Amino acid sequence: MLHRISVLLLLRPAGILWRRTVAASWKGFLTFGMISIPIELSPAARSERISFNQLHSVCHSRLKQPLYCPTCEKFVERSEIEKGYEYEKDQYLLFKQEELDEIEPDSAQAMEILSFVKAAEIDPVYFDASYYAKPAEAGVRAYNLLLDAMRKTGYAGIAKVTMHNRENIVIIRARENGMTLHTMFYNNEIRAAAEASAPNKAEVKEAESKLAMQLIESLAAPFEPSQYSDAYQAELEKLIEAKAHGKKMTVMPKTKRAPVVDLMSALQQSLKAKASGQKNLLRSVPKSLEKEKKSRKAS
Repeated sequence: MLHRISVLLLLRPAGILWRRTVAASWKGFLTFGMISIPIELSPAARSERISFNQLHSVCHSRLKQPLYCPTCEKFVERSEIEKGYEYEKDQYLLFKQEELDEIEPDSAQAMEILSFVKAAEIDPVYFDASYYAKPAEAGVRAYNLLLDAMRKTGYAGIAKVTMHNRENIVIIRARENGMTLHTMFYNNEIRAAAEASAPNKAEVKEAESKLAMQLIESLAAPFEPSQYSDAYQAELEKLIEAKAHGKKMTVMPKTKRAPVVDLMSALQQSLKAKASGQKNLLRSVPKSLEKEKKSRKAS
């Protein structure tokens, strides 16, 4: 019975979770010239996923991860923990929270807009987490003034804010229902494109290029986030529900992909499949690889 209850709690509708009051991640002032606007930031999104606990395979008890001190040979309470920075092997500098608080920059209390930019100029690779910026009652008028001006000019603000032990560079965007703030990676944190494995260059034929663009146009549509959902999480819920009722879940066999050598033919078939409402199950395979497969069969 206990197992049944835990499953039911896990499968509560997502809407119920979202209606809970989300604690503010940061409170302070948004400054714009000589204007200070009291605001608070709250997460704009959070990951929704089913999580599993680790159980002992013998007795099925939930496992714990206690903090263990190898020198004192005992488990320690969290009240006994200190922060330490390892400057040499097994050599640490100790820090108290008060010391760390003392060196916080001004951006821990005030987020100053340093400049305004066009949001389209920023490569999305720089974006990290998103937050909603809500004004306190005393700052509503100034908040709406800045929001209106940003909407009319099409500019987004660049600022800095310290939270979670880090000074973040952020972009503040004006949206229909208020301001949204995105923390961003610093330039030195972005991996150069050269570090990623680039594909080998290959000749692109004009006819194939035209068909590929046609296929893209046929799949083009306005972005509707509600159209997309996590199929894996949905299947996990079904599996949990079936197991909770002592049933075995029927799993459909995976679709096999058909290798394609002729890109032109693959593109033409893809367009026909799209026109008829069928899913495209074609994938491109290099001719050299296909020849190798044929030679193996012949041998």
